[in-house]
Amino acid sequence: MTILIFFLISYILLSISLYLLFPKANVDAIKGLIPGVNFIEWAKLIGRPAWWPILLLVPIVNIFIFAGMAVNMVRSFKQYKLVHSAAAVFYAPAAFAWLAKNDTAYYDGPNYLKEKEYLTSIRDAQKSGEKAKVERLMKKSPYKKSFGREWTESIFFAVFAAAFIRMFLVEAFVIPTPSMEGSLMVGDFLFVSKANYGMRMPMTIAMIPLLHNRIPVVGGESYLKKPSLKYKRLPALEKIERNKPIVFNWPVGDSVYITKQRSYTLGQARRNKAYLSYDRDLEKKVRKKDFVVRPVDKKDHYIKRCVGAPGDTLQIINRQIYIDGKEAKNPENMQFLYKITWPKNGVNSKKLKEWGIGDTDSDFAGPQSNPYGYYLTNEQADRVRSLGNGVSIEFWKHDIEPVKSFPHDPKISKGWSVDNYGPIWIPAKDATVKISANNIALYRRIISVYEHNKLEEKNGQIVINGKVATEYTFKQDYYWAMGDNRHNSEDSRVWGFVPFDHIVGKPLFIWFSTKNARIFDGIRFNRIFKSANVE
Repeated sequence: MTILIFFLISYILLSISLYLLFPKANVDAIKGLIPGVNFIEWAKLIGRPAWWPILLLVPIVNIFIFAGMAVNMVRSFKQYKLVHSAAAVFYAPAAFAWLAKNDTAYYDGPNYLKEKEYLTSIRDAQKSGEKAKVERLMKKSPYKKSFGREWTESIFFAVFAAAFIRMFLVEAFVIPTPSMEGSLMVGDFLFVSKANYGMRMPMTIAMIPLLHNRIPVVGGESYLKKPSLKYKRLPALEKIERNKPIVFNWPVGDSVYITKQRSYTLGQARRNKAYLSYDRDLEKKVRKKDFVVRPVDKKDHYIKRCVGAPGDTLQIINRQIYIDGKEAKNPENMQFLYKITWPKNGVNSKKLKEWGIGDTDSDFAGPQSNPYGYYLTNEQADRVRSLGNGVSIEFWKHDIEPVKSFPHDPKISKGWSVDNYGPIWIPAKDATVKISANNIALYRRIISVYEHNKLEEKNGQIVINGKVATEYTFKQDYYWAMGDNRHNSEDSRVWGFVPFDHIVGKPLFIWFSTKNARIFDGIRFNRIFKSANVE
């Protein structure tokens, strides 16, 4: 609402500034106050056709159109300095009001056409070999820019264009963790399309360009929470497919402790005390209650595979996912943690590296002792078995963890682990479920956080927005996301559903890849330009 009021007031001020400015160009002042007509007259003054303002109705494109019109306007009044153009782009109402009150500013004709004609005359002189004329025109040009200004404008435009592309169309990501190995590797750099699943409009608008949520080196958040816009998404080019990788904002990452190692939710730090001893920086932050609260679009980015769609009932039995009682398709290079005991005389390490075993930092789990813990694909595990000669290999046994498993309620998640989980139903938009004290843990965060209701639990009853509720209708779709490295992925089994409004985009292709995310460890040339949308 605050943003809407800001734009409304800005439009009123813009109309008043045009009312004051138009008489200087022999245009009736009243036309500056008439919606639509004011923009048409503005377009005519700068040398654009009368239909040009229609482009202001096109989302995203209108940003560039308005900026161009504003710059052309001040230049049509012979104000050619960088500060004049910058002021017009930054806040046109103030720049136009200044033009109206400035006695030295007078209308010099449609700048867009005059500058175009002047540049054409220079090009014609260059083609005809009239060097003297070219030098004379260049020297007298009112449109000539200094070397410093050329660089300043070029850098500004480059940053603006890059930020625009990153915000609306395509963003570059790097895989920092092994949760998607062996499909997507640590050190893979990939492009992600933000248009395929519907372009999500920016919500947090006051930020440092090209930074997501943290300022490098100095630390701290790279944005301001206010002003902000409401969630809005343009129509999608395609639906999210089950078994395809997706990029999304970490659903539970709204309140986090941030250390040099990673981000932790408040719930994680509370439920898993091992984190506190493992990361001493976290222990200090928990003690000081030093956490950061983030808006949706500034939560950390995650990439996982969408293994469950809205309305699905998902269950994991002995590491195999079932959807609605049927075996789900497994990723080709899905990995599990295996316990391997090597013979006393060892094995051919060269052969292991040829098979991609033990070749990267993320291949191992825990201390490298005998038995070893390796993250392997089915193919790699079969190759280890083929060695025979005293080699022992078996799946690493994982403990039952009802408290660590979503929804962190032993009444529901009793007996659940990463290998045996569920069944759990994935909410769909407009679907209605019965809710009670027995199952509210599944939907508590959806109702209160993702869908912005006031949720209370009183005397065994569920109260939503002040009313006792026995059922709830979901406002959006939800998804279930898991890493292909099934034993080394913090995913929906830990933090639950992925709301549709958290979806960022679709991975396209890998444009660069370094081993262990360190270029000095080597470049994976065989992965460059490989599809990131792997099954």
